[in-house]
Amino acid sequence: MTDEEWVALAQKGDKSAEEHILKKYAPFAGSIANSFFSCSGREDLVQEGMVGLYSAIGSYNGKAGFSTYAYSCVKNRIIDAVKRENGAKYSALNNFLPIVELGEELYFSDSDPEAEVIKREYKREFYAKINKALSGLEFKAVVMHLDGMTLSEIAAALDRDEKSVGNALSRAKRKIQQIFSTEE
Repeated sequence: MTDEEWVALAQKGDKSAEEHILKKYAPFAGSIANSFFSCSGREDLVQEGMVGLYSAIGSYNGKAGFSTYAYSCVKNRIIDAVKRENGAKYSALNNFLPIVELGEELYFSDSDPEAEVIKREYKREFYAKINKALSGLEFKAVVMHLDGMTLSEIAAALDRDEKSVGNALSRAKRKIQQIFSTEE
């Protein structure tokens, strides 16, 4: 059965079909959540993504493929959560850009040796480019964030408070966005 058929069953009240879609797309929500920074942590963003996925199941109308629709719902829900979390007090963080989109070439699904060599070369070039534009704190925080560390873990590793690290990441994201927008 296609995803669209599973969703149609779920919309008619079939709990096993709903569970099937939620299980299938749970990693999808997690990978989208990884693209964003949140002071409350990755788990909260994954949960928001799952709420967005659940909402997508209920509101899907068949005008696009379900995966495309689900991606939009999950990503929008996560973005809304980050904006809500930060509010006006942290308005600079509301202008975030997922750092993964900037270095998209760093992430390959292939695991062959040639792809790994290319991945390492892109990663080296990416780090060299951003290292020139970022302060030491910003660069260290970005590298740790890309390695999957939480804000509190980065703060502990750098012996800084979380607010300082959050601000450094925010500045770094703006600078990285500027670097890559001028190259286009």
